[in-house]
Amino acid sequence: MAVAPPRPKDIPLTALRAFEAAARLGGFAAASQELGVTPGAITAHIKSLEAELGAVLFERTPRGVQLNALGQAVLPGFTEAFDGLGLAVQTLRNEAAPSAVHIAALPSLAQLWLSPRLPALRAAAPDISISITAMEVPPNLKRTPYELSLFYGDDAKGTLARDVIFPVCSPALAEKLGSPADLAQVSCLSDSTWIDDWAIWFRTAGSDFTPRGPVFSLYTLAVEETVNGAGVLMGHEALVASHLASGELVAPFDLRVELNTSLRLWSQRPLKPGGAAYRVMRWLQQNR
Repeated sequence: MAVAPPRPKDIPLTALRAFEAAARLGGFAAASQELGVTPGAITAHIKSLEAELGAVLFERTPRGVQLNALGQAVLPGFTEAFDGLGLAVQTLRNEAAPSAVHIAALPSLAQLWLSPRLPALRAAAPDISISITAMEVPPNLKRTPYELSLFYGDDAKGTLARDVIFPVCSPALAEKLGSPADLAQVSCLSDSTWIDDWAIWFRTAGSDFTPRGPVFSLYTLAVEETVNGAGVLMGHEALVASHLASGELVAPFDLRVELNTSLRLWSQRPLKPGGAAYRVMRWLQQNR
């Protein structure tokens, strides 16, 4: 008579994923944000995993958690495994929907740089379905369902344009500005993502003037308010180019400052030549 012993219980994949994320990111809170669950859920997964193993993976301290020697030893293997799983899932998605392209983009770039190009892109590639998700931080393309990322960054890979900043305002307001010193008499708008822009520009101009004005969390809204005459905004060239071309905004001063960052479009995995994502990337590179 055949013997069928019970199979040893597998460790839940969710617990292993929670461990890998917490170990790689250095904390339970960061892992919860990446995985879209609560910090309490991450804690529970880690505790259940440690109970199943009969060994701890993190040292708990008043200042948070720290990966111990056992955790450090096994982390690389889990990171490689989950990266591989993520890539396999993306391959499955691409094979199942070969004409779909998902782009992750900084909100301001999605609205002010990418959106104006979409009609021409759709006309050039009517067979491709393009989805855009706005987010503040580039996703891990090995783990998430995006083929392309469009963000500012300091890596040279995928550079579309250097990030150049300079003040912009409405034509009517520009008539009141003869020199940078006149900015003390007007409202200077800022974006919370680039809160240091004004200081960088003034430092290059040889001044320590500190402008005053409202701060916006949405750069697009700051641009709209600038068009409406609310003040002077530190413009990022790629984001205000269309408004400058239309004459809605003008640059009242000649000084432009090139930052150490660039507008970048990239993928973390090889794109199939002739595939939908490859075609979208090539089109955007040629129409930047």
